[in-house]
Amino acid sequence: MNLLPLPAFTDNYIWMLHDAQRALVVDPGAAAPVLQALQQHGLQLQAILVTHHHGDHVGGVAQLRAATGAPVFGPAQEAIPGPYTPLMAGQPCQTLGLHWQVLDVPGHTAGHIAYFCPDVDGAPLLFCGDTLFSGGCGRLFEGTAAQMHTALTRLAALPGRTRVCCAHEYTLSNLRFALAVEPHNPALQQYQAHCQALRAQGRPTLPSTMAQECAINPFLRTQVPAVQAAARARVPHLNTDDGAAILAALRAWKDDFQ
Repeated sequence: MNLLPLPAFTDNYIWMLHDAQRALVVDPGAAAPVLQALQQHGLQLQAILVTHHHGDHVGGVAQLRAATGAPVFGPAQEAIPGPYTPLMAGQPCQTLGLHWQVLDVPGHTAGHIAYFCPDVDGAPLLFCGDTLFSGGCGRLFEGTAAQMHTALTRLAALPGRTRVCCAHEYTLSNLRFALAVEPHNPALQQYQAHCQALRAQGRPTLPSTMAQECAINPFLRTQVPAVQAAARARVPHLNTDDGAAILAALRAWKDDFQ
């Protein structure tokens, strides 16, 4: 299988997975990058997977479906350009000969889902949309901090080797914030240098891995004393036994972070 991040807009990635004949794409906010990649590699589009309803994730769905006939799969609790197959947690989704698990991960939007496959060429693979970013998480547009904390806890429990395919190249800005939270985290310092080198070469920082994110991402580290102390410094009466409250404090801090 070949995993390709197709750049779109300013910082989106439309993920394409293909076996040199058939392909699936995830969150095609624009059709043109997908149609170009299909032509370039001589591929037939077999499926379109959608994680949530935002325009930069669904804007190309109708054109791609009309051009290729590919079926669309998306969250049952959100308005996706139809017709499409609505999915909820636990329902199977099979394409490219792979069995995808549908995970409920609300917070960024009310009905956000993710797609997880335990084995794609020997390693797990996760398409997480805008719930989890490398070094960060999505803004709470429709959901609550408690929902996001539950969603991120669910994702953090996936195998450490899981490749994490986020939908935006936000990594360097997220890591600047993460270092403000945990300035003495050596794994974070090393990862920032690695990602800076990749971007200097014009290469994506993604996919990350779940083990990497658990080591450096403050939104997955609400149980870590240094992260709790940083959050409490912002919110003095914060209950550090409440992971959702810590996440809420971090998210509010990140929203205003320059």
